[in-house]
Amino acid sequence: MTMDCDEEITLDKNDAPSEISGTHKESFRSRRGGFDPLTTRQQLPWVEKYRPQRLEDLVAHEDIVSIIGNLIDRDQLPHLLLYGPPGTGKTSTIVAAAKRMYGSAQAYSSMALELNASDARGIDVVRNEIKEFAGTRQLFSKGIKLIILDEADAMTNDAQFALRRIIEKYTKHARFCLICNYVSKIIPALQSRCTRFRFAPLSRDQIYGRLVDVAKAENVNITPDGIEAILTLSGGDMRRVLNLLQSTVMSYEEEVNQTSVYLTSGAPLPSDVAIIFDKLLTLDFQQAFTSILKLCSTKGYSLTDILQDLTNLVTARDFPPGVLADLLDGMSNIEYRLAFGTDEKIQIGSLVGLFIIARHQMTPTN
Repeated sequence: MTMDCDEEITLDKNDAPSEISGTHKESFRSRRGGFDPLTTRQQLPWVEKYRPQRLEDLVAHEDIVSIIGNLIDRDQLPHLLLYGPPGTGKTSTIVAAAKRMYGSAQAYSSMALELNASDARGIDVVRNEIKEFAGTRQLFSKGIKLIILDEADAMTNDAQFALRRIIEKYTKHARFCLICNYVSKIIPALQSRCTRFRFAPLSRDQIYGRLVDVAKAENVNITPDGIEAILTLSGGDMRRVLNLLQSTVMSYEEEVNQTSVYLTSGAPLPSDVAIIFDKLLTLDFQQAFTSILKLCSTKGYSLTDILQDLTNLVTARDFPPGVLADLLDGMSNIEYRLAFGTDEKIQIGSLVGLFIIARHQMTPTN
């Protein structure tokens, strides 16, 4: 009788020694395939490394977190629909809530199903995988199952229509959480079956504390103007904050300041935007067009990014109401044309012409 010895043997963490001596440490790592949990965590992107693991660790949306926490504690969790801009904590909130529901990692892995837009989620997945998971009961686990459908607005309409019946049929044993950026892309039949929570962009004060904590934990030499630059460019997106901070640190190890942050992100420097704004208000058409085109070509600026920053300068300036309305309307038309792939050189000329007209409107006539 022969015995197959190729099966993998799993060492339970309770059976593992608490300490491993130096002579045996290397052999122990080699038997585990070279896996070192501490090293692996150090190599994680900061977005995942500092992802909140508990509801108490979330930095914003205290009212939503409080409501979901109370529903979990009372064992009255309904179907959920979380929507809002990216990087506002939707996925982190429901994952932290699920870990609070199930406690151990083993219970979480067996009782929660996560599907993202990267997974195939057509009607076949809804009818087979989701239906099978929701319809089966765990032998040694009590409680309801949780099915998390991230980026649900990417699901086809057929899949959403198939999902609405499954939600009703298996409500006794399972709860569904739909996460999306655009709630308008979720069919009304699904919206009516869920309790909706909107996640607004994070405020600067909410981002500031977590940004400083991460910088201290990673020993980052960051200046006050560097923090201000990251807060300005983030747009309330915590994921973008941490990605931008890590990218800047990797590019400029000595110091994270305003210039290094803007150069890393590719966004136009505020000083350059101010120069462009001054040229638009003072130079004639040919000079302004040539100098702005040269600046954008030399530094690789996108006209779309320049328009966004120019909007702040225009609205802060004391233009007559009619002139301000014409400027904003014209700049929005330029941005609209750029979105459809029109030539940036032509649109720079259109931008310069728009300001020339505005200057003529403000010039007193005799």
